[in-house]
This record gives sequence, structure tokens and C-alpha cells, in this order.
Amino acid sequence: MMGIDKSSPIPLYYQLQRIVLEKIQSGEWPANALIPSERELAEQFGITRMTIRHALADLVRDGILRRQVGKGTLVAEPRITQRLSVLTGFSDDMRARGRQPGARLLASGVEPATPAVAEKLRVPLGTVTVRIERLRLADGEAMAIEASHLCFTGCSTLVAQDLCGSLYALLPKVYGVTPTRARQRLSAGVSDRRESELLGMRRGSPVLRLERVTYDQGDRPFEYTQSTYRGDRYVFDAELVGL
Repeated sequence: MMGIDKSSPIPLYYQLQRIVLEKIQSGEWPANALIPSERELAEQFGITRMTIRHALADLVRDGILRRQVGKGTLVAEPRITQRLSVLTGFSDDMRARGRQPGARLLASGVEPATPAVAEKLRVPLGTVTVRIERLRLADGEAMAIEASHLCFTGCSTLVAQDLCGSLYALLPKVYGVTPTRARQRLSAGVSDRRESELLGMRRGSPVLRLERVTYDQGDRPFEYTQSTYRGDRYVFDAELVGL
């Protein structure tokens, strides 16, 4: 194991960060493991608690460690990477990563299309749509809040379906609606009070906001979704090619 070399020009806090990363990558400190306290680390490596605090704060900010009130500093779960170039649903994303997808239904109902929804779905104002809001889970852990407006023939009966599973699996089977492409926009933000409570974060924590319009096999927009993802648990990945 690496140690702290006080004669090295490499800053002490950076040397400690490398040691912490080595312990995590080797599996010595697995996900959700409680790491030693600042006092214990200071005694172990012979450096000040201020240096320890600096090193750990950077790793918390980068999502490698996380702090839990009343407990201490723990190793964070690895972030989930979602490719922006492939159209998949949340359930498929989680299964592909060996995690168990789930959902808690927050609200559902039939609503007339608002001006914003009507524009996204290219339907007249007031057209019947179904709004579904769900808390998306991975292995029981809250990952995202997802609010969708859907509009297609027979959509009003969606509210009678089991909405805690994969919509993208349900729609082709029951309604003949197959998602084929989507346009989406990603932005960064901070969580409000409700989002923080649902996602189990402190208010003002970083979040990723995703807007998506999904099209069916006839290239008709049928779903407009606004999602809020935990910024400490998600990474979105896109491949860029030259013109």
C-alpha cells in the first residue's frame, strides 16, 4: 500500500486521495463502507486534520465518497452511466447493469394537454393525455423522479395498468406503440424541497434534469417526459463524431 511521503513535492492531500482511491479500487473499502474518521486518518498517516478534511472534501464533491449525518464518511456507490445515443428505458438501463429496477407510483391521471404538453406532442390544446409520475428505484434506492405525459389512441386506459414496471415493455404489447427514437435535452440544477425528500438528499444537492420527447414507429411523438436524476449517482455519456 502507498504511504505518505512528506519529502515529496506532491501535496499531502493529493497523496492521501490516491491512497483512498487505491483502497476503493482494490475492494478493501467496498461501496457503503465507513472509512476511518478524520482523527484516525490523521494519526495513521501523521498529517493534520485540515489536510485530511481537504482531501476528503474533494472526493465527496467528485461523488467518490459521501457523508452521512450521525455516521461519518462512506464509500459512495459507483455512478450509473447512461448513454445518450441509445434509446432505452430506465428498467432496461438498470438490468443491463445488474441492478433490480423498480418504481413507486406518485401520481397518475387523465389530463387535458396544457400549452407546453400540446406543443411537445403536436396535438391540439386540451387533447386527452395521461400523466404518470413515478419515483424510479435501483435495488430499492431512489434514483430519479420521472413525470411523463402520454398521448395515443386508448391512452386513457393506462391508468388501470400496472405502472410500476417498464412502460416501454407495456406499450408495444398492449397498445401497439413502439418507441423508436427520442430527442432529449440535459441540464444541471439543484434539488428543491420535494425532490430532496423523495430522492433522500439534502436540499440544494446537484441534480441532472432531462427532458425527452419519444416517437413511435410512425414517427409520431407520444411521450413527453421530464426527469430529475440524482447528480451523485448518475453520469450521462455521449459519443461525438466529426462532421
